[in-house]
Amino acid sequence: MPRAKRGFKKRRRHKKVLKRASGFVLGLGNKFKRTAEAVDRAHVYAFRDRRAKKRDFRQLWIARLSAALGGNDISYSRFMSAMKQAQIKLDRKILSDIAIVDPKAFSAIVDQVRSLAPKM
Repeated sequence: MPRAKRGFKKRRRHKKVLKRASGFVLGLGNKFKRTAEAVDRAHVYAFRDRRAKKRDFRQLWIARLSAALGGNDISYSRFMSAMKQAQIKLDRKILSDIAIVDPKAFSAIVDQVRSLAPKM
């Protein structure tokens, strides 16, 4: 049986990994073994942080809403409960944006929620 040296298949696989590591510094961008490990690790971080980003933004929106609701004399938890009871379907992202961009409109929403919610 003839000897197989892998040839172009190995080169193709290496080029694919090295291409993904463009911008990596020191030996992480040009030495295949270290590059392959770094690329695998980068994929793990990317997967994890796509989910962490969602958590971080939700936390930011809640903090913004809580700060804006403090000026309207209502707590965040009571406001969200009243929103559900009043069946107003605005999410936290939109509400926090309204609170920043147009505080008067946000106060109007809070007043409307107060009037529609059965008890508050």
